Amino acid sequence: MDFPNIDPVAIALGPVQIHWYGLMYMVGFLSAWWLIRRWAQKTNNSWTLQQVDDLIFYCALGVILGGRLGYLFFYNFSAFLQDPLMIVRLWEGGMSFHGGILGVAAAMYIFARKTGHEFLAVADRVALVTPIGLGAGRIGNFINAELWGRTTDVSWGVVFPNGGPLPRHPSQLYEFALEGVLLFVCLLIYSKRNPPTGALAATLVLLYGMFRFFVEFFRMPDQHLGFVAFDWMTKGQVLCLPMIAIGIAVLVWSYRRNHVAAEV
Repeated sequence: MDFPNIDPVAIALGPVQIHWYGLMYMVGFLSAWWLIRRWAQKTNNSWTLQQVDDLIFYCALGVILGGRLGYLFFYNFSAFLQDPLMIVRLWEGGMSFHGGILGVAAAMYIFARKTGHEFLAVADRVALVTPIGLGAGRIGNFINAELWGRTTDVSWGVVFPNGGPLPRHPSQLYEFALEGVLLFVCLLIYSKRNPPTGALAATLVLLYGMFRFFVEFFRMPDQHLGFVAFDWMTKGQVLCLPMIAIGIAVLVWSYRRNHVAAEV
């Protein structure tokens, strides 16, 4: 099928243009803000609404700065060395989830130190709402007709603009389904089982790493990088391996710590 004729500009007010991709970021941040505020109001905890506002602001900075730096260091470092000012030219595109999650981790650490909350407890709260932003971002990727998949003969293959004449996997929608919808459902169900502190965040990291590793088999590798290992592994898959390992390690540690605390 042909790519639907979607204007990447959602709203144009004279010279001011608001793109769908930017709106997807807004959807993610506002949804996270609203859900965490509801949780803070409904549960008996030490969180204030002002702290929720601060947390979302810190995480938004972490996503943008970490995502941009991650893209330049992980995917385009040689170009960055030649043109360091490209770091501020966000309109040219180029964001990395793996960099974004590092940026958010740094933001959560600063927030936790400032407010006295436990870092992993903060991470658990952010983890539960993260798939909403991930899913919205993948819809933005699809609307922008970017990060499309490898060529395919499946009936739902899409002929993307600038993707050549052959249909390709709509890998952005695969990621929306896995990293957005399924990941959110898994975390929501798991959260109701009262997991120990840190387990929810660890599960996010573990499942995202697994889902992203799988989808990379359908997603076109970055043109300037190609396959980076074994003639089949992409840069995204390489970056997912430490996520999977860290997720498993923190998950095991959180349960062991909880077991020891229960025995004391």
